[in-house]
Amino acid sequence: MNKKVFWGIAATLVIVLGVLFLKQEKEVAEETPKKSDNSVEWQEAANTPYGKYPETVLYTLGKISGGNHSNLPEGDTYEDNGYTRYLKKVLNIQNEDVFELEEGNQYNEAIEIAIKDKNLPDIMVVKGQETVQKLAQAGMIEDLTEVYEKCTTWRIKDMYASYTDALLNSGKYQDRLYGLPDAVIDHGPTLLWMRKDWLDKLELKEPTSMDEAMNCILEFINEDVAGNGETVGLACIPELVAGSNETYSADGIFSMFHASPRKWVQGADGEIIYGSVTQECKAALEYLNTLYTKGILDKKFLLRTSQNIEDLIKTGKCGAFFGKWWAPNNPLMESYDYDMEAEWKPYFFTAQDENVLQEYETFEDRLYVVVKKGYEHPEIVAKYISVIFDYSRYNDKEANEVNEYFSLNVDPTARPLNINVDYRDTLYQTTENIRNALNKEKPVSSLSGLEKSYYDTCKAYLNGNLTTANAWAAYTSRITAVGALVDSDFKSRQPLPLCGEGLQIDESLLKLEQQAFIQIVCGEKPVGYFDAFVKEWYVEGGKEATQKARIAEQE
Repeated sequence: MNKKVFWGIAATLVIVLGVLFLKQEKEVAEETPKKSDNSVEWQEAANTPYGKYPETVLYTLGKISGGNHSNLPEGDTYEDNGYTRYLKKVLNIQNEDVFELEEGNQYNEAIEIAIKDKNLPDIMVVKGQETVQKLAQAGMIEDLTEVYEKCTTWRIKDMYASYTDALLNSGKYQDRLYGLPDAVIDHGPTLLWMRKDWLDKLELKEPTSMDEAMNCILEFINEDVAGNGETVGLACIPELVAGSNETYSADGIFSMFHASPRKWVQGADGEIIYGSVTQECKAALEYLNTLYTKGILDKKFLLRTSQNIEDLIKTGKCGAFFGKWWAPNNPLMESYDYDMEAEWKPYFFTAQDENVLQEYETFEDRLYVVVKKGYEHPEIVAKYISVIFDYSRYNDKEANEVNEYFSLNVDPTARPLNINVDYRDTLYQTTENIRNALNKEKPVSSLSGLEKSYYDTCKAYLNGNLTTANAWAAYTSRITAVGALVDSDFKSRQPLPLCGEGLQIDESLLKLEQQAFIQIVCGEKPVGYFDAFVKEWYVEGGKEATQKARIAEQE
């Protein structure tokens, strides 16, 4: 049987079985009487961030899983790992997963089926502000307004406030809070990751600009540094533009030209405009066409998948790609395991270009935690957030296993709820604190639990006592990559909120855009074709989309 067909059938069975399980779970729940204990312990647990339940509180969960089992240690599962054990110990709550699917089509399908059949798990994560509002309007999810006030700590409220009121408001319907939003910290700009050992091998100077870096990549190819004619140029995905947490895009090139494709931005005239139809985007595509023509951009990029690129990087056939600060965790750990002599280094050439454009955020790609209407303990989602993102990091000196997960490269999807809550600028502040402690400019005792975990790993790596891929990744991501951003005093500009319905670009327009971009980059169409594409984009629905965005901006 064809592998794709096999896995497609398997995924469908998982969804169907998950929904059937939900139906069975509902029937069992209806037969089980609710607790009526109004003791002091139950009341304290239900109305405080850290109060522990006298008996274990179970909740069914629609679980977002991660690739490679979220890099969990051997023996751990999504129902029994460092996070769940800690939550059981501190709060006495336990998840029972009705399905475990990676974020994307399969997970979204499972959620849609559960919504359609009105058989929601007790707790689940949904995508988009509009989804939260529709569920609230249909009376399918709990009002979390009082839950948030009573069961989140002052620090959690302070974290949400660091994004302005717009973030928390995006989870509201009729001024009541129904979805607790993912607080996406500022992950910083895209960096160019290059094989420093290849530069040394060819006696090339380290690049100080994007143009110099592209010329170095051309030398990699011309000199066939990988051998056997297998050296690949700048790795890139066919989409060219990064999606959610996507690596291998051409975003660094777009940034260099002050272009933000697939985002709403403020134009030169102050009016909101779709970033893919600007003249800055046209200039970036012209540059990419030059790179493709010269062979610097991987000639086979249209055929590449993320997995294929990871294999090229791992086996030493590719020496350059664009990625965020976390690239050492994924995919470069595999490269390190495969060849410890492969020296990857991040380069940041676009510091002066990154904050030129004012971008908008629509909240349509944001994740939200919601609770099924009628679930007895809706407060556990607020308590969960308080314990995982405040207590374990700042108060509990014994939360070692949870905090060690960060330096062990365990993916955040290992948590029962795949959201993050932290200060917007925590990326830079955390690295500054760790570096200052390593340099003995800050007492180790002042570090948070998360920072202490990274500090211990980085110190062991620097001392040569820990040479694992995890240790290398922790140091290279947090200290080397983020350190480069800290040294340049970089901070991303806060995006402007853009709240309203129907702000996502239609799939037909996205396909039109991608086709035009590819044709220009690959030379199938001249650069001047971009203007014809823009006209067609507006005619095919872009005009209406822009009008909606401008109305939303004014509200």
